[in-house]
Amino acid sequence: MIIKEYRGHIRNWEELCERLEIPLDLTREEREERILIRAYETWGYEMADHMHGMFAFALWDDDEKKLFCLRDQFGTKPFYYYETADGDLLYGTTIRRIMEQPGFVKELNEEMLQLYLSLTYAAGENTFFRGLKKLMPGRYLVWQDGRLSITRYWTPTFRPDESRTLEEWADEIHTTLQEIMPEVKTADETAESFLSGGVDSSYVLAMSDVEMTDSCGYEEERFDESGLARQTAEILGRKNSRCLITPEEYFGIVPYVMYNMEQPLGDASAIAFAIACRETAKHTKICYSGEGADEFFGGYNMYRNAERYGENLKTFYVGNTNIMKEDEKERILKKYDPDVLPIEVARPIYEETEGLDPLTKMSDVDIQIWLEGDIYLNVDKMSEAAGLEIRMPLTDRRIFDIASRMPSKYKVNEEQNKVALRTAAAKVLPGEIAFRRKLGFIVPIRIWMADERYNGDVRRLFHSEIAEKFFNVDEINAIFGDYVGGNSDNWRKVWTIYTFLVWYEEYFVKR
Repeated sequence: MIIKEYRGHIRNWEELCERLEIPLDLTREEREERILIRAYETWGYEMADHMHGMFAFALWDDDEKKLFCLRDQFGTKPFYYYETADGDLLYGTTIRRIMEQPGFVKELNEEMLQLYLSLTYAAGENTFFRGLKKLMPGRYLVWQDGRLSITRYWTPTFRPDESRTLEEWADEIHTTLQEIMPEVKTADETAESFLSGGVDSSYVLAMSDVEMTDSCGYEEERFDESGLARQTAEILGRKNSRCLITPEEYFGIVPYVMYNMEQPLGDASAIAFAIACRETAKHTKICYSGEGADEFFGGYNMYRNAERYGENLKTFYVGNTNIMKEDEKERILKKYDPDVLPIEVARPIYEETEGLDPLTKMSDVDIQIWLEGDIYLNVDKMSEAAGLEIRMPLTDRRIFDIASRMPSKYKVNEEQNKVALRTAAAKVLPGEIAFRRKLGFIVPIRIWMADERYNGDVRRLFHSEIAEKFFNVDEINAIFGDYVGGNSDNWRKVWTIYTFLVWYEEYFVKR
């Protein structure tokens, strides 16, 4: 057995080493490679059922002459594959490595642009490169005798248990996180922690032994959470490092972000996150982050409208973002296919959650589409580019297991979101932090991009030959003009078009 490709961090390595009779005194690299091989030999295709953590890998089984590739349950690490015209399989955790191999033909998958303009990320198994696919979360791939098969080994399943109280749910969250935290790093590793003004990162910090926290700030006070982060760090007796993001730095790093993201991503917070990763990597190699809790435990404010949406959800809810409707895309795109609809990406998930309550349906769409396509992609690609390893304690199958059994009334009510998680966090955080309303990772891009000092590259690309290739240029510039003229609601549309154009220039013009 040979590990051909691996990216990740196995949390329960001590338990696995004991069960699989692997020495504990190996380096991390040797240990995790040995775990993957022995787990495959012991449990075969069911090996991921025994592992906790973040991982994607490819293993060559020399005895049976087959390739076995697996991606973790939530898709925290990426994995891609491509079948060549000669019948070979190219695979890996980065697109660029696949592109460099013989047999890869670089062609744009233009269908994805139509979905992207609504979702702002590449959702589902297809990518912006024709023929290149993602191995989706909770799946494994087998390649043998020139034949490819993909099997789903894990599906998010929800079975609400109405018998328990809010306090009992909060206790289970807290004790489970207490069990997980010692696994997130070894005693000889030193970590820092990203800290915003929100409960998730604050809770992770309070449960850790981290001494230094890292936050982003802006000169625009209404967008700046770094003061709240600094207060939280002080209350918990930790230090705080603040990275001030300027508009010049923000716009200057966009090409770097789109190149390293490997696919376009229209999430404006990704640019700020990339800057944060580069700054943090100057003084640590491991950093904690709080992703996962919003989707598991009902963290987004829109979830409070779930009951009102009811059965109508499956006609329109495609995940956390849906910024452009079909009539507008038909107007601005030179090629528009009425059969390529974002709702089709979510349709199989609605079939899986038939009969469950609306909040559960919304959460599951975000867990399977949004987390994989936007949040985890951003965390993985930007940290990797900076030389930083990010570990997410709240993204864990044991944490999700609690959320999957918890009734929606303990996730969201009329006054509050993440009710049970906040109640758990209040065991180690002051109430004003644990129950602080959700602000989100906000960026002043909505005002910066209207400023003539900073939007020169946006204007350039909106009038470029690249834009002419895909868009009715008058239409997209009308959207931009409307935004600059004061309709700030259009900023997301402008940014999504712009990030695609930057990405296309990086991959199809410059290289």
